[in-house]
Order: sequence, then C-alpha cells, then structure tokens
Amino acid sequence: MRSYLTLARDARAELEVSRSRFACTLRRVGSEADARALVAGLRRAHPDAGHHCSAFVLGPDGSLQRSSDDGEPAGTAGAPMLEVLRGAGVSDVAAVVTRWFGGTLLGAGGLVRAYGDTVRLALAEAGTLRRDLVTEFALRLGHADAGRVEGELRARGLVVLDAAYGADVRLVVGSRDPDTVGPVVAEVTGGGVVPEPVGERWVDAR
Repeated sequence: MRSYLTLARDARAELEVSRSRFACTLRRVGSEADARALVAGLRRAHPDAGHHCSAFVLGPDGSLQRSSDDGEPAGTAGAPMLEVLRGAGVSDVAAVVTRWFGGTLLGAGGLVRAYGDTVRLALAEAGTLRRDLVTEFALRLGHADAGRVEGELRARGLVVLDAAYGADVRLVVGSRDPDTVGPVVAEVTGGGVVPEPVGERWVDAR
C-alpha cells in the first residue's frame, strides 16, 4: 500500500434527536494512545454528558480498529460510528460522540441512526486528503545553486521534505515514483549531483 485517505482537517458536528444532543469530535490521530487521550479530554471537558462513545481506525491499511458504546446498549453507538469511518475509507482518525440525554428513549434503531449520522456530519465538515508513501533521497548542493535547484525540483513534482544549511546544503526530497528522481536531479543539476536513497515516509499529498 502506497497511499491512503485521512482527514483534511479536524471537525465537530452536532445533531439533536428528541431533545438528546449528540456532538461528534473528529480528529486526526497517530496512535491508539492519542485516540484514548481524546476521549479522556472530552470526558473532562463535558462531565455533564451521559456518554462519550468512540471509534477509531489507525494505520495505512486501517488494520487497527476499536469502538466503545460507553454504557449505551451494546452495538448501538461505537459499532455504527466505526462503520461510518470504514465506509468513508479513512484512517488515522478518531471519532468521539458526546451525548446529553434529552429525556426520551430513542430505542436501538434510533441510537444507531443518531450516532452514525453525527459522525457523517463531522466527516462532511472535515473532508479528506490522500497520504502517500514516498521514497526519500538526500542531495548535497552548494549554497549558490540550492535555491534554484530546490525550485526546479518542486516544479517537476518532487516533494522537498527537509533542507539543512551548513558548509553545504542538504536537501531531502521524496517521490511516489523513486525511478524518476535520478533523471530529474541529473537534469536540474547538469549531472553534478547523485541522489542518495535514505528511507521512506508518509506525507500529505500536495
């Protein structure tokens, strides 16, 4: 897998059903600990709420998935929330729906719809972006050429990930297609620089 979808931005959305208020907080997270910290933070922020139900999907392949009904009837909150995230095809995402009870029982079907719909509203607010796994290459350049070379590399579709200035300039560039890097670097440097592979990393598509 060389790419996957995540949130373009964090989002919050609310839904009222029979006087019960449902508020979904949707965040991009990098670990299970981050997701659980979000739940804990919302518990502290809203101690008057009856439930803080959650679902999260982690990893480029979405292999780590968790959900919690947090006291709601089994399968009526966390599972439908998780299903919405899975249906959207997003990962590295945590959703927490905070519920304030309005005095009217919604029944299992009503809860499933309310929790799922609140997450859908937040996803519509957040939007999505693609993350790409790029191969990283290091380039050593003289100070006089670095600015021009960096601009030309960007113009040809390479992602400039890092720039360090010392006795010379070390640029780290990335590409989804590593076979294109050598020819592009040779073209913009007149063959004077040979890119050195140094690893891989996930980056937001630009």
